[in-house]
Amino acid sequence: MSDQTTVTESPEAVPDRVSGEVLVQVRNLKMHFPITSGVLIQREVAHVRAVDGVSFDIRRGETLGLVGESGCGKTTTGRCILRLERPTAGEIYFDGVNVANLGKRELIALRQKIQVIFQDPYSSLNPRMKIGDIIGEPMHVHKIEPDRKARDERVRELLNLCGLDPRFADRYPHEMSGGQRQRVGIARALAMKAEFIICDEPVSALDVSIQAQVINLLEDLREEFHLTYLFIAHDLSVVRHLCHRVAVMYLGKIVELADCDELYDNPLHPYTQLLLSAVPIPDPEVEAKREHRIVKGEVPSPINPPSGCVFHPRCPMAVDGCSKNVPEFREVKPGHWVACTEV
Repeated sequence: MSDQTTVTESPEAVPDRVSGEVLVQVRNLKMHFPITSGVLIQREVAHVRAVDGVSFDIRRGETLGLVGESGCGKTTTGRCILRLERPTAGEIYFDGVNVANLGKRELIALRQKIQVIFQDPYSSLNPRMKIGDIIGEPMHVHKIEPDRKARDERVRELLNLCGLDPRFADRYPHEMSGGQRQRVGIARALAMKAEFIICDEPVSALDVSIQAQVINLLEDLREEFHLTYLFIAHDLSVVRHLCHRVAVMYLGKIVELADCDELYDNPLHPYTQLLLSAVPIPDPEVEAKREHRIVKGEVPSPINPPSGCVFHPRCPMAVDGCSKNVPEFREVKPGHWVACTEV
């Protein structure tokens, strides 16, 4: 079998209802963090394979969900696309430009088009700055709105657009709730007139009722400003509400990718099936009768991942060949890609 990482062109063929134009292309992305040993003379003794050969496309106007359990490489993938991390290998194209090879000067221009909404709305905001300055500073740095009076007016517009009172511009982050702070983070991303926004678990730190409000806000903004999202999450119910397609990650690799409804209604990879079986059902009678499938074992270390299929030590469908052969990431039906030899 060929390695998953060799399949670099297949995701392009996935049909999409949003747009035919591909905005973001990720090809064979790898991010390996070195582990060093020694005090005076340090040497590399191993690597953490946080992302180990990931390929996918995001079409203009689309929301692609990236899901998986903690430590699977979701956030690292997003940070590589943002160039907050320099990838070990692979290619990242944004609107035809290879982001992975850009220098500092070129990256400054790119920052206007690619923005991020961080997971923790408090730690991502400067506690010493007022909200108006937090949102207005990017516009000043990138010379989007050099006039102070016009910039302040734009800040008030953005606050109102994100469901906040424009008077919040004079508040500090500690004077606001978690949901309000996350709305400030969204307003800051919109201030740059971005085309592509990476949402790194933007609602996981919020109460459930506030989560729904923020998700609805993101959906409304996408339609109004024709935005494109990479939505990183581990809450599958949130992903189903917002995303057009979903990619499932496990130990640094994508194991399944499909349209949202197709993936939830017909999951093919054993890991995806186990993830969905863990999602609680609101009806207590249905939940009581449902068969619960528990994933056996622990997540392997990304320092020394298993040979063959990385999921085979925990897979209920594993056969002898799974420990030896890396499954090909192939299209088993139109738009539905999976890396499993038993499907």
